[in-house]
Amino acid sequence: MTQYSDDRVQPRQPGYEHEMDPPPEYMPRHPGSGRLKGRIALITGGDSGIGRATAVLFAREGAQVAIVYKNESRDAEDTAEAIRAEGAEALTIRGDVGDKAFCQSAVDEVIDRFGRLDILVNNAAEQHAQDRFEDVSEDQIEQTFRTNIFGQMFMVQCALPHLKEGASIVCVTSITAYRGQDLLIDYASTKGAILAFLRAMASKLADRGIRVNGVAPGPIWTPLIPASFPPDKVESFGKSSTLGRPGQPNEVAPSLLFLACDDASYMTGHVLHPDGGAAIAD
Repeated sequence: MTQYSDDRVQPRQPGYEHEMDPPPEYMPRHPGSGRLKGRIALITGGDSGIGRATAVLFAREGAQVAIVYKNESRDAEDTAEAIRAEGAEALTIRGDVGDKAFCQSAVDEVIDRFGRLDILVNNAAEQHAQDRFEDVSEDQIEQTFRTNIFGQMFMVQCALPHLKEGASIVCVTSITAYRGQDLLIDYASTKGAILAFLRAMASKLADRGIRVNGVAPGPIWTPLIPASFPPDKVESFGKSSTLGRPGQPNEVAPSLLFLACDDASYMTGHVLHPDGGAAIAD
């Protein structure tokens, strides 16, 4: 059984992948087949975790990839190097998705570099565990909502003028949108909002030929985990899942690839569930 080192618990958000022990598994498992050949993708939170695994997989499938990250410069450069190793061009953009002006500048930078945008992946998020809901501060609630749901809305607003028929938006929500999580009440609430947002946007954008779908991961070994929980919670993380272990980022990324590419051309407003076997209602 994998052991998660107590000395790797990280006292900051969103956490650093290069400090994790053991490191997450992010490399794609299979050769590419050109499913995103010629596409331009923008992935928020693309420096680590699910975002990194998705960025590298998209690159393997032929996309040029821009990643947005908050402050994890080393992780972002590691991801960029992995993208380039797949033969794709990488663009790293540092900033806070909770700031609409930054979202606009990020999209503008992608357009300046690549000339267009075909795929938007809204993945950036933060979470802050609290035992007592009374201790969740107003500032924490505002910050969590600003990053997790405001950021997704801002990015879509800024990207839409550049998204043409056939474009795809993929929003990362969470199992907590369906089950709740009593240590992460504000976080779970934002993930429920993302679920409603993607379904509403799927209807709104259908006549423009833009698909909007989502992925709701279960317990995945990403930098958010050691950055959010104490050592005992990190050690037991994911063991209550049906499969008895946490998932890896490269077990989630294929769901995002499927929704982003033409394989899912008849899907919009749907959510995939790489969650280790949870029994939930969609």
